[in-house]
Amino acid sequence: MEVKNFAVWDYVVFAALFIVSSGIGVFFAIKERKKATSREFLVGGRQMSFGPVALSLTASFMSAVTVLGTPSEVYRFGASFSLFFIPYAIVIIFTSELFLPVFYRSGITSTYEYLQLRFNKPVRYAATVIYILQTILYTGVVVYAPALALNQVTGFDLWGSVFATGIVCTFYCTLGGLKAVVWTDAFQMVVMIVGFLTVLIQGSARAGGLSNVLEHSANGSRLKLFDFDVDPLRRHTFWTISVGGTFTWLGIYGVNQSTIQRCISCKTEKHAKLALYFNLLGLWIILLCAVFSGLIMYSYFKDCDPWTSGTISAPDQLMPYFVLEIFPTMPGLPGLFVACAFSGTLSTVAASINALATVTFEDFVKIWFPHLSDKLSTWISKGLCRYSWWIFYSVS
Repeated sequence: MEVKNFAVWDYVVFAALFIVSSGIGVFFAIKERKKATSREFLVGGRQMSFGPVALSLTASFMSAVTVLGTPSEVYRFGASFSLFFIPYAIVIIFTSELFLPVFYRSGITSTYEYLQLRFNKPVRYAATVIYILQTILYTGVVVYAPALALNQVTGFDLWGSVFATGIVCTFYCTLGGLKAVVWTDAFQMVVMIVGFLTVLIQGSARAGGLSNVLEHSANGSRLKLFDFDVDPLRRHTFWTISVGGTFTWLGIYGVNQSTIQRCISCKTEKHAKLALYFNLLGLWIILLCAVFSGLIMYSYFKDCDPWTSGTISAPDQLMPYFVLEIFPTMPGLPGLFVACAFSGTLSTVAASINALATVTFEDFVKIWFPHLSDKLSTWISKGLCRYSWWIFYSVS
């Protein structure tokens, strides 16, 4: 497989993402140094506004797996993946109107506290342990999979990027707490959108324009959206996406610690609901960008599929290979796309680190040692952030 190495400016653009993310952590560490309480560290003092929280929610669940995987999925199987806009809407409505009021009004920090209020302590412990294991496995994949795909196409150092991701995330999570996570996610969301738009504009131009892209996609049966076949073994149908997608994403948004923690950090319940609804707009935008990226790739490679021809060895390498193809003489722009992909990774890892530290502290440490001072509680929470990353790194 052909490996196209990055230019110096690509590394500069990519490094800028890490530097700015770290800088946000330093900023909040200095700004909030007189408010060193566990409440401030874990839930931002419950004074966050809906704007940054909305961007943070979108960035956290649109990981690098989405940036690289969704365009590849559309390239291979068509744009029916765009039907996920339906379950996204259903899930956000259910979460904001049904789940959020319960969690917000109860004043809890860990979602699993509610299970103790509703049932008993063993149920709370069991749910917390399951969440911790699931988060560890999921985050390990989110870190490793995109780094591997980028390494095999661009020559970008695999373990260097994985290690750098963890160090930067741990740095700003530990220094600035939830506020740093939210604002860094907001910045990374902007990077993701800019990266996608750059690829969409240049890619459609190289493919002969939007009309050509749509024509080639239609001729290749990539625009067949509605398949009402009830066979559950079909890859994507209206039913598998709208019904299956709703239940999948309801677990992610409705009761997920990472989601609820940021919602309850909002200053009012109204702000929390607005954050969810504006986040829905963000989900739709990223989905639309990813789907169109897949269609543009299909049009561009219609006469020579790089996967079946053996130019690349896995479908997840399609997007980074495509980016290097359309920006051969534009140093810095491939780096911008890699920054886009790693923005998804950074935001997801940071959310996982913060959420894992929170549930561990609230559901175990705080119960076993109920009389800890605020200062000690904050230091323990920061220590849990550090150790969370090393667990993720070991799994990846």
